[in-house]
Amino acid sequence: MKETKYIFVTGGVTSSLGKGIIAASLGKLLQARGFKVTNQKLDPYINIDPGTLNPYEHGECYVTVDGHEADLDLGHYERFLNSPTRRANNITTGRIYQNVINKERRGDYLGKTVQIIPHITDEIKRNIKLLGSKGEFDFVITEIGGTVGDIESLPYIESVRQLRWELGKNCLIVHLTYVPYLAAAKELKTKPTQHSVKALQEQGVQADILVLRTEHDISIDMRKKVALFCNVETSAVMQSIDVPTIYRVPLNMQKEKLDEVVLTKMGFDLAKTPEADMVKWIEFVEKLENAKEEVHIGVVGKYVQLPDAYKSIIESLIHASAYNNKKLKLELILSDKLNDENVEKKLHKLDGIIVAPGFGQRGMEGKFAALKYAREKDIPCLGICMGMQTMTIEFARNVLGLADANSTEIDPNTKNNVVDIMDEQKNILDLGGSMRLGAYKCKLKKGSKVYDIYKKENISERHRHRYEFNNTYKEDFEKAGMMCTGLNEESNLVEIIELKSNKWYIGVQFHPEYSSTVVNPHPLFISFMKAAIENQTSSSHKNQEQTVKI
Repeated sequence: MKETKYIFVTGGVTSSLGKGIIAASLGKLLQARGFKVTNQKLDPYINIDPGTLNPYEHGECYVTVDGHEADLDLGHYERFLNSPTRRANNITTGRIYQNVINKERRGDYLGKTVQIIPHITDEIKRNIKLLGSKGEFDFVITEIGGTVGDIESLPYIESVRQLRWELGKNCLIVHLTYVPYLAAAKELKTKPTQHSVKALQEQGVQADILVLRTEHDISIDMRKKVALFCNVETSAVMQSIDVPTIYRVPLNMQKEKLDEVVLTKMGFDLAKTPEADMVKWIEFVEKLENAKEEVHIGVVGKYVQLPDAYKSIIESLIHASAYNNKKLKLELILSDKLNDENVEKKLHKLDGIIVAPGFGQRGMEGKFAALKYAREKDIPCLGICMGMQTMTIEFARNVLGLADANSTEIDPNTKNNVVDIMDEQKNILDLGGSMRLGAYKCKLKKGSKVYDIYKKENISERHRHRYEFNNTYKEDFEKAGMMCTGLNEESNLVEIIELKSNKWYIGVQFHPEYSSTVVNPHPLFISFMKAAIENQTSSSHKNQEQTVKI
């Protein structure tokens, strides 16, 4: 079995430097050379997973195909590599300690005192090497969350130190730091990078490659200075300069020869290694950067103050707008502040509307107002997860005449709960909740809009929700024109609804945004964007006609 190479990406000086983007970019470049690559994220928080975290704490909760609630960086990995991740791709300190404690309770340690070293570090190493144990991948690139020097990261850095000796040339460390620009002095400062590398060295780890995040070009002389003080070759000191789009980063890192240096240091002969094929990636980036005409899309949600809460939706819209040769003009609209009185003022400039996911009743009435406006004005509208559920409630209230239509999440005593909990989940929910997580099959109704969009009858999409459409009302909805066009036949659950009377009004119980990648944008978002562009064009014609009449 071939030997898997392990690359670790650490960060220093400050958080939010973009370790995930650098890790994903390196993965993309190696993949483009023909290697099999996967990315992994080690998160130092003690939560078992981000599933219970408020999106304002940690951004969106990403869901893998096997139903694991994961860090949002896994979304970057999938969007860049066009390859699904799984539970093993995201490990938290909470998971590590839970596993160790469970082993201790079972007696696996034969009465020994359980300690950080070797028991916690052994568990960390086991989880890191799990992805490479079956020989599926040539490279496993592991991003370590947090900043070097944080007390939470110490066991991870210690595990990397041990692996460095165990794996030899099959292990490499990339350290990402920040080089600030002092406006008063009009110069870049490398001292923070020197201190960061020193902190890493004090923990027994020597970086092989330094990637310097910067707002200004770093000269060769300054790179030589960093190399001298940080014990790396000058060729291994690279810059990652600010760019308008994260999708430019792999191309910039290719110019910096990141992939070449990595391969050379890990014993590969570059003369026998194919060049990176980035043609499709370059085509996408050129479309994205050269688009001039705007399309105005609004995302209505309850967490819009932190855009990362809807990261995958936003990136999916970027993919779809670029492939439609349009520049995305995104407006994030707080549903809490939306109502029937101000909805016209806030939404009238939009070409398309997305009603976003989100647990809890806060902001629901604002979503109803947005949906009523989109439905009556025939504005292209996509409801995702809770967005689909609010579509059904708004339709029940304002079309079916069920004035008290609601969800059991809001009022379990309401007679007209058009969104309900699956019967087999009701008792579980009382004990703390359960969800449908991960990929589930869905059969599309032939002749429907979604069938035309997907161009196939059977699909599989990822879920993250507790509540379902209440089938008691299915016949009433379809008689009134809201068709149930996607079903999970195993559980007889409604997965997709669409309005016959509108040009583009679709709700999906799943999360299509999790499956949209750079080279394979999701067909729902592509179709939604086309509809928004057509709506833009038709609205323009209407305005011209009105001007002529006046």
